[in-house]
Amino acid sequence: MTAPDGTGGLVTLGETMGLVAAAETGPLEFARAFGYGIGGAESNVAIGAARLGAPVTWIGRVGSDATGDMIERRLRAEGVRTVVVRDPGFTGLMVKHRRFGSTLSVDYHRAGSAGSRLSPDDLPAGCVETAGVLHVTGITPALSRSAHDAVFHAVERARAAGVPVSVDVNYRRKLWSPDEARPVLRRLVALADAVFAGVEEARLVLGPDGAGTAAELVGPLSELGPAQAVIKDGARGCTARIDGTGYRLAALPVTAVDPVGAGDAFVAGYLAELLAGECAEQRLRTAIAAGAYAVSVPGDCEGLPRRTELAALTGAEDVVR
Repeated sequence: MTAPDGTGGLVTLGETMGLVAAAETGPLEFARAFGYGIGGAESNVAIGAARLGAPVTWIGRVGSDATGDMIERRLRAEGVRTVVVRDPGFTGLMVKHRRFGSTLSVDYHRAGSAGSRLSPDDLPAGCVETAGVLHVTGITPALSRSAHDAVFHAVERARAAGVPVSVDVNYRRKLWSPDEARPVLRRLVALADAVFAGVEEARLVLGPDGAGTAAELVGPLSELGPAQAVIKDGARGCTARIDGTGYRLAALPVTAVDPVGAGDAFVAGYLAELLAGECAEQRLRTAIAAGAYAVSVPGDCEGLPRRTELAALTGAEDVVR
């Protein structure tokens, strides 16, 4: 389906971390059982798209440690081609625990990590230029100046080569303030062909113009530049403006176990169908189904569906245009 260099597929870059998750609900200090996996927005998208049959390449830095080894093995086991720079430093870490009920807390240990030292020099020649889609997020520019430069370098190379650019706003308050983030995210969105955002993220990017509901925000978001603008609205589904046509799709009724990674699953479903040449309506249907699968299983990427599983959730919902 793809040449050894990833021609025609999805190319993405960013930081993947080790993920420590407490098994029990309650204060972290009293937890006695933990799971250990991997987590990172771009690698979640990479795994999700690969499970749906898309050719995928992930570019990133990991430490020269056991966690770095695990990340590389896991991605390759999922069918993701990896372009990995081994850094002498440590691989970043995220810790998740559920204090009570549905309240999920996520802590990052990533300042100075291998992934934060991603730089433009880490992008191999020709990899971006031969992609079918380049996907980046608003997380990576917040990690460091070199990571910021790597993202915009990749985007500029993609645009020069005529490769569509996908951007997930993915604002992380623990990494930077709204005032720091807004100009960077707005510039990134303006360079995109497709943008994904939550309601609050759309308001952040739009600034003073960012009032209203998802239906009221999607038009102004698209007017910044992207022909495909999609607002992910959690349990309310999604609202989109794609090539001038409006869409609204309801969420699927599932029991949410772990919301982390649902937005990445949504993006993976959409981009896999975009690469497959599917229409806008089908892209959104698959995106909604992938997100529903993801929230039903603990972990960042464990619940991402394979194509054979999609039919179980995609039978009845209607798109309103």
